[in-house]
Amino acid sequence: MRRLRIAVLSPLYESVPPKLYGGTERVVSYLSEALVKAGQDVTLFASGDSNTSARLVPVTSRSLRLDPGCRDPIACHFMLMERVLKHEEEFDIIHSNVDYLSLAFARRMRTPFVTTLHGRLDIPEVASIFSEYREFPLISISNAQRRPMPRANWLRTVYHGIPADLYAYNGRPGEYLVFVGRISPEKKIDSLIRIALEAEIPLKIAAKVDKADSDYHEAVVRPLLDSSLVEFLGEVNDREKDSLLGGALACLHPADWPEPFGLALIEAMCCGTPVIARRRGSIPEVVDHGVTGLIFDRDEEAVFYIRNHIASVSRAGCRRRFEERFSSTRMAEDYLAAYRSVLAAPREADSDGPGKVIEKML
Repeated sequence: MRRLRIAVLSPLYESVPPKLYGGTERVVSYLSEALVKAGQDVTLFASGDSNTSARLVPVTSRSLRLDPGCRDPIACHFMLMERVLKHEEEFDIIHSNVDYLSLAFARRMRTPFVTTLHGRLDIPEVASIFSEYREFPLISISNAQRRPMPRANWLRTVYHGIPADLYAYNGRPGEYLVFVGRISPEKKIDSLIRIALEAEIPLKIAAKVDKADSDYHEAVVRPLLDSSLVEFLGEVNDREKDSLLGGALACLHPADWPEPFGLALIEAMCCGTPVIARRRGSIPEVVDHGVTGLIFDRDEEAVFYIRNHIASVSRAGCRRRFEERFSSTRMAEDYLAAYRSVLAAPREADSDGPGKVIEKML
């Protein structure tokens, strides 16, 4: 098959890959690297402090979350899309990871355009946007993510993947539980701590605290950190995450929201560490109950699993299933198949041009 010229668009909030916490930008990095390794011609539109094997088009000098001078991140993403628009003829396909912000610009383009949605979709205003822009195909990161918008223009589901050699396999279970992510009400950090305390197992929390969640952290989480069993580490980098995840008895994930995917779960599986996760959103798709972890509904079930069953989940089995389902190589192959299906499909706008498309809207 011929080599594709692919533009990959990343959010600008974090570098690609992120220095510390970051989900979407981390996946964009793994995908871009895997596509380059597969022989594709990849151009990455991202922050200037990104590190990539692809051709980098820096839209901002640095990632926005670490830039105290940035007061309007939407304006930066607006300019990202203008940069893409000026160079669209250089690409066979444009792959956006900046949510719905790119769709209005896509109507001005002739180049085939596909969008991966990385967040929750159970928001009425969001659903109305994707109904308006139905001509553009969407990629979901789990089947569960689609439920609020079953009639959207879904192309396919592509599960996240990470490099198989990113984290080392550790076949020996540790004596603590670990959580990696962010502090927020929907992540149920209060449940996380109470489960660990009830099970009488040490807990290590590696998480960032956004300004929007600082009240929850101060009022609900901080009072629970007094126990000697609980250690709050803040944000960690990949090197620290390697030993932290690999040395754990299990990765505990009690989030109570429609989880679109859960990247930390496959990071744990890569290390051979099983997952204990609440049955919400994508969890039953990502976690194979009894193979890569255990799925619970109530906090008491999680405590029971920790005390009685988690040690029996094979760490070698976790690693094998990770390699089968969640490598970045497999993710890149799935995206290439998605790109080619978009390129093979007839496009109504081809004969009309952007101006005619706009006329139809008026």
